[in-house]
Amino acid sequence: MLNGKYDPGDHQRICYHNGLVFQSARFLPMPLWFMRHGQTNFNLLGLCNDDPRQDVHLTGRGIAQAEAAAEHLREKPLRRILVSELPRTRQTAEIINRYHQVVIDSHPELNDIRSGFNGRPVVDYFAATAEDPLHMRVNGGESLLDHKQRVERFLEKLQQQQKQDLLIVAHEETLRVVAAWFRGLPETALRELHFKNCEVLEFEWR
Repeated sequence: MLNGKYDPGDHQRICYHNGLVFQSARFLPMPLWFMRHGQTNFNLLGLCNDDPRQDVHLTGRGIAQAEAAAEHLREKPLRRILVSELPRTRQTAEIINRYHQVVIDSHPELNDIRSGFNGRPVVDYFAATAEDPLHMRVNGGESLLDHKQRVERFLEKLQQQQKQDLLIVAHEETLRVVAAWFRGLPETALRELHFKNCEVLEFEWR
């Protein structure tokens, strides 16, 4: 059973299903869904990955998380699913799509941040950018603001297209930008936002 709670103060609903957390921005007639991919082998190892050619895949737990999210989204009227170029998002989307059989399109703008630390520990990336997380570029990678601008350009382009019931499967860093964009949060709030594997967010076009 899906249990939810609604806070009229901030118009958010948080739902729990099989230990997974689902956040919903509002009760809407035509929502837009975003979710993070399932747990990967690199998540377990604490490694960065922004190279689609690298063998990064869902773990058994990640597959189970995606299957639980698929049940949550089973009756949603999805018309299309968008993913990044990184295989873990498509692998997650294919599990969701068992109940929908819609087109899955990949978009490079949804890719995880190019950290400059591909294959290296996430903690090393955080340490290297700690002095100025928003602006620092390391090893030829993107800054948080570079990545934010890339994702926001995609959202603005998507907003101009015909509105559809979409599911977008992406990455935690990407979802931080999405959540801040829809909620009107300042860029300084990006690092304060956290999303679990296969966490689902629901928004409306503004």
